[in-house]
Amino acid sequence: MNSVPLKVAWPTAIWLTSVHALALLACLPQFFSWSGVAVAALLYLATGILGINLLYHRTLTHRGLELPKGVEYTLALVGSLAAQGGPISWVATHRVHHAKSDREGDPHGTDRGLFWAHMGWMLFKDPRFSKDSATFARYAPDLHGQAYYRFLDRWFIVLQVVLGLALLAIGGWSWVIWGVFVRLVVTYHITWSVNSAAHAWGYRTYQTKDRSTNNWWVALLAAGEGWHNNHHAFPTSARHGLRRREFDLTWLIISALAALGVAREIVVPTASQRERRAAA
Repeated sequence: MNSVPLKVAWPTAIWLTSVHALALLACLPQFFSWSGVAVAALLYLATGILGINLLYHRTLTHRGLELPKGVEYTLALVGSLAAQGGPISWVATHRVHHAKSDREGDPHGTDRGLFWAHMGWMLFKDPRFSKDSATFARYAPDLHGQAYYRFLDRWFIVLQVVLGLALLAIGGWSWVIWGVFVRLVVTYHITWSVNSAAHAWGYRTYQTKDRSTNNWWVALLAAGEGWHNNHHAFPTSARHGLRRREFDLTWLIISALAALGVAREIVVPTASQRERRAAA
C-alpha cells in the first residue's frame, strides 16, 4: 500500500469493528421491526444528509452557503451523531484532501489504493498526516475558535451513547440496533464510497488534477455527493449535480431552505466558469 510503516489506530479500529459486529444483530428476528428500519432511515436523512452533506461538507468545509447560527449549530449537533468525528476534525481532514487530492499528503487518496481511500486511512496511523488537535486546529481555525465545535469534537461518542439510550427507552433494542449500529454502518460506507468509488469509476466532466469522477450510484446513495468530479472542479459550489440529469437531493434541500429565506449567500458556478473547466 505504501512504503511507510503503519501502526494500527486501535481506538478507531475497535470502534469500527464493534459497530459492524453489533449491526449484524439486525439479522436476528428478535431485533427486526419495521419501526426500527424507519428510525434508521430517518436518522440517516438527518445525520448523513443534513448533518454531514449539507452542514459539515457544503456549509462548514467549503462555505458554499450560509445558515443562521442557530440552524448551523443544530445541524452540527445532528451531524456529530453520524459518528464520523466532530466538525473540526471532519472539516480539517476534508480541506487537506482537497489541497492534496490523490497525491502525497492526501489523508485518504486513491494513490494508495482503494481500500486505503475507503477505510484503511482510519484503521492505521499515518505519520504523514497527524490526526491530532494541533493539525485540526491548523486546517480549521474558523471552527476551532468556537467553544461549541470544540465540545462536539470532544464528546461526539458520548452523544451517540445518549442517542442510543433514548432509542432504547422509546423503542427497545430493535431501535438501538437499527437506529444506531445499522444506520452507522450504512452511513459510513456511503460516505467512504465518495472517497473511494467516486475517485475510481465514473465519468469526468471537468478538468481537475485528481482522479475524481461523477459516479451515479454513489450520488444516488449519498444524496448528490457522488457528483464528485463536479465538486472537485468547483469545491465551493453548494450544488454538486450540475447537469439536469445529475440528481442532487442535498441541493434540493438547500434550494428549499433558500426559498424559505434560511439559506443565504449560495455559491453556484456560472455557465462561463463551467465552460472554461470543461474536459476536452
